[in-house]
Amino acid sequence: MVSLRPALLAAGTALCLVLTGCTASGSAPLPAPLATTACTATPYAALVPQDGALFGVNLDWGTEQLADYSARLGRHPAVAVNFTDMPLTDEGIKNIHGAADQIRSQGGIMLLTLEPRSGLAAVTPDAIGRLVATVKETNDSGVPVIIRFAHEMNGSWYAWGQQPQAYVATFRAVAGAVHAGAPGTAMMWAPNYGGGYPFAGGQYEAKPGTPARQALDTNHDGVIDGSDDPYAPYYPGDDAVDWVGISLYHWGNTYPWGANVVPEPGKFVQQLTGEYNGAGGNDLAVPNFYAIYGNQHDKPVAIPETAALFNTAGDTSAELAIKQAWWRQVFSPDIPKLFPRLKMINWFEWDKQESEVGAKVDWTTTRTSAIRGAFTADLPGWLHYGTGKPRC
Repeated sequence: MVSLRPALLAAGTALCLVLTGCTASGSAPLPAPLATTACTATPYAALVPQDGALFGVNLDWGTEQLADYSARLGRHPAVAVNFTDMPLTDEGIKNIHGAADQIRSQGGIMLLTLEPRSGLAAVTPDAIGRLVATVKETNDSGVPVIIRFAHEMNGSWYAWGQQPQAYVATFRAVAGAVHAGAPGTAMMWAPNYGGGYPFAGGQYEAKPGTPARQALDTNHDGVIDGSDDPYAPYYPGDDAVDWVGISLYHWGNTYPWGANVVPEPGKFVQQLTGEYNGAGGNDLAVPNFYAIYGNQHDKPVAIPETAALFNTAGDTSAELAIKQAWWRQVFSPDIPKLFPRLKMINWFEWDKQESEVGAKVDWTTTRTSAIRGAFTADLPGWLHYGTGKPRC
C-alpha cells in the first residue's frame, strides 16, 4: 500500500496545552526536571509479559488526557505512544515530561516514537546524548520507555525513509548510547507492512543509481519491486534491537483507499505472516515478519499501530461492522496460540483528516457508546493493562 500514513502529531500548541499546561504563546518557562523517585530502572526484558500481550493506545494527546481515554475504556493502557521530533527540542522534552506524568499515574510504559524530520544526519552525537539524558530521567521518575526510532523506514514518505545504510548506522548509534546510559529504556525496530513495496512515487523514494537504491535490490535482478525484501536491508542487528514491530492497518480492500469495506477474514494473520493474497493485491512475496524477526531473531513482536479505516464521508451504517471485524481478528482467542511472541498491540485512537483518502477518517473505538461497548466487550483476557497507579 502506497503512502498509507497518517500525518502524525507535530509539536504544536494544542499538544503543549494538553500535556504540560504551557501557554499558547509558548512563553512559559521549561518545566523543572522530572522528579526522581526511589524507582530502580526496569530492565527492558522485565517489560515483556510471559503470556499474552500488552494493550496500548496511540492517543491524540492534543485533544485529550490519558485519564480520559482510560475512563472511557474502563481500563488503564499498559502502553501509551508518544511522538516527538529528533533531535529533541526544548518543546519536545517538555511534552515528553507531560506525557510521562500522565503515564506514570496509570502505571504504564511510554512508547516514544522519534521522528528525525530534518533527516538522519541531524541525529548527531550531541542529539543522542540529549535523548539519553531525557529517557534516563524519565526512567528515574518511574516510567519505563521503549524507543521506536525512525519508524516505517522502508517507506518513501518520511525524511529518513529508504536509506538503509544511513538508517542502520544511525539506529545502532542511538541504541548503543541508550543501552549504555539508560538501562530502563529499550529499542524497537518497526518497519511498515511490506505490501505495496517499494512504495514508488513517494517524496523520499530511493533514487536510481544511489548506493541506497542498490542496497534495496535484494535479489540482485537490477529492479526494485515487490520481489525484493522490504525489511532485511533496514535491520540494524540483534545487538541493537530489543523489540521488533510492524505497522499493520486495515485501510480497505482495494486501491484507491477510502471505501468503507469490512476486512476480509484472516487478513490480519495473513499480512503478519506474509500469506496475504486478496482484494488488496497479491502480497505473497512479502516475507513472514513474525517468523523471521520474532522466531528466528528471538525478539518480542509488537503491533505498535493498528486500526480499521472508517471514512466518515461514506456509509456511516458500516462503522461497527468494519471496526469489529478488524479488532476481532487482532484480538482473536487464537492469536496468543499462533503468535506467542506477540507481546504488544496498540490501537490508533485518532479521528483525523487523511490525505490519502481526502476525507476525515475515524479510527477510534471509544468515542461513541455503541462502538465502545462492543470493543470493550470483545477485549480478551490475554491482554495486559496498566496498574492504574505509579510503579513506585
